[in-house]
Amino acid sequence: MSDHNKPDTLHGKIEKNIAVMMVLILLVISIGALVEIVPLAFQKDVTEPVKGLRPLTALELEGRDIYIREGCNVCHSQMIRPFRAETERYGHYSVAGEFVYDHPFVWGSKRTGPDLARVGGRYSDEWHRAHLYNPRDVVPESVMPAYRWLFENTLDGKHTGDKMHALRVVGVPYTDADIAGAEAAVAGKPEVEAMVAYLQHLGTVIPRNTPISKQAQ
Repeated sequence: MSDHNKPDTLHGKIEKNIAVMMVLILLVISIGALVEIVPLAFQKDVTEPVKGLRPLTALELEGRDIYIREGCNVCHSQMIRPFRAETERYGHYSVAGEFVYDHPFVWGSKRTGPDLARVGGRYSDEWHRAHLYNPRDVVPESVMPAYRWLFENTLDGKHTGDKMHALRVVGVPYTDADIAGAEAAVAGKPEVEAMVAYLQHLGTVIPRNTPISKQAQ
């Protein structure tokens, strides 16, 4: 009997039935995803904040929203991978517990500019202001655009408390006092002040010079 006339095996029947094959492919992918992802939800080092982590202040929170609004996360990542080339340049690799209060995450996936995960405290407030006003004044080879309107726009804080309340619903431990005082904490301040406050906070819970061999607790 020629191979052409042999009865189909189960494998052959599946390959010839596109609908069945698609269902089985989705089933295999779903099982793989569950095996990889679900255990993470029960690991303390993934779901619990690292020691010293605090929610963003009202001013830092507004700065983060400006950071997202201006698309900074499109050109800058906030995720240091555990490779020597990364840690020697940027500092201690990122750990999951640093991001449990981030909604949404702004890890980014492209580095037109350097990673900012541990930029907090690396430069002065004045450096950041100069960099945002005209990046080439401090980094001559920079391709980053200037953000001069941040020096002109001011915050009113009308919705800052609402943002903090919404974040508390998803687990960020803001207090009633934090929410009540949010508007007063930011009203009238220039957007650049909020942006700088946010940048200066990034990565400070695990300092850049923390030895890589030391486990982040």
